[in-house]
Amino acid sequence: MSLKGKHWSAIAVAGALFLGGQANATETIELTAIDGYPPKALWVKEFIDFYIPEIDKQLAKTGNYKIKWNQAWAGQIVKPKHVLEGIQKGLGDIGVVTTVFHADKVPLQMIAYATPFVTTDPGLVARTVDDLVNRFPAYRAAWKKYNQVYLTNLAVLDSYQILSKEPISTLADFNGTKVAGAGMNLRWLQGFGAAGVGGSLVGYYNKLKTGVVDSAMIWADATMQFKIFEVAPYMLRANLGTVNSKAITMNADTWNGLPREVQIVIQDAAIAYRDHVGVQALEKAAGNYKKYQAAGGKITVMSEAERKKWADTMPNVAKDWVASLEKKGLPGKEILASYMNTMRDAGQPILRQWDKE
Repeated sequence: MSLKGKHWSAIAVAGALFLGGQANATETIELTAIDGYPPKALWVKEFIDFYIPEIDKQLAKTGNYKIKWNQAWAGQIVKPKHVLEGIQKGLGDIGVVTTVFHADKVPLQMIAYATPFVTTDPGLVARTVDDLVNRFPAYRAAWKKYNQVYLTNLAVLDSYQILSKEPISTLADFNGTKVAGAGMNLRWLQGFGAAGVGGSLVGYYNKLKTGVVDSAMIWADATMQFKIFEVAPYMLRANLGTVNSKAITMNADTWNGLPREVQIVIQDAAIAYRDHVGVQALEKAAGNYKKYQAAGGKITVMSEAERKKWADTMPNVAKDWVASLEKKGLPGKEILASYMNTMRDAGQPILRQWDKE
């Protein structure tokens, strides 16, 4: 072969390699993840440490796509109560919506808030809610109204307890006191003289410190991560129950613009993240009760008689919730019965049969 021929052969090989490289190039997709809560919150920490790495790992198996993540936590883009609106407007592509702040917009997400004293198993609640989402189209339809695609829900706590400035052991001790809570769980305080004060976890410390409230409904992990033990040295372990307080959603425009392979990975990883958080919630709770005591906190276990009295004294929150749903043409009664049947089948320590009254 002549020198000229060799020259053109080299060019041809280089060109083929270049074109082949182009054909197999990894496409980079930019996504912004948001929540108003800081990374010390369990669900944000595990979004960073588990969910994002899981997505990246699965995408790396084919090498077709990779994600360049922009992580905006702790109010960098939105405050805790405004994640839903932030994702709706495209300020974030994916994020953690605290659903208890949006009972008016996504009322079906309130199922566990409507049924306290039923279970302290976060994994069971999260799986049950996703089963309801898959069976009742109204769940996803609610999110669609706000330009969002629902991926999964999270139950991030073992159980709500009462953290207080002064010791509490019975329902009578609540009379005349102010208790901080978030959204629908304020109804759990009706019927025995307590006054509910709305707020969010990030504000409870100051509310307790300044005397705006006397106690708050919180869980063990949050008590330690947000240093609530410093201003509330007494814990009443009333085991009010766990809840599906979070939802992972994506902006619908972003979702529709993703390759199918990426959609599948994000969805599958969301379910793995859901189950991982449920396990973490239980594991961390066990250690945090001990840490609370080690920090000087005093724990009082509420008697079963008082717990039953509490469950029976409050209004039937579930009945009212169902009625409000049915007025909107939503299958509230059927959803409640399905949820409670699942809990009964799972042998949960139910104190009040909310669907049978």
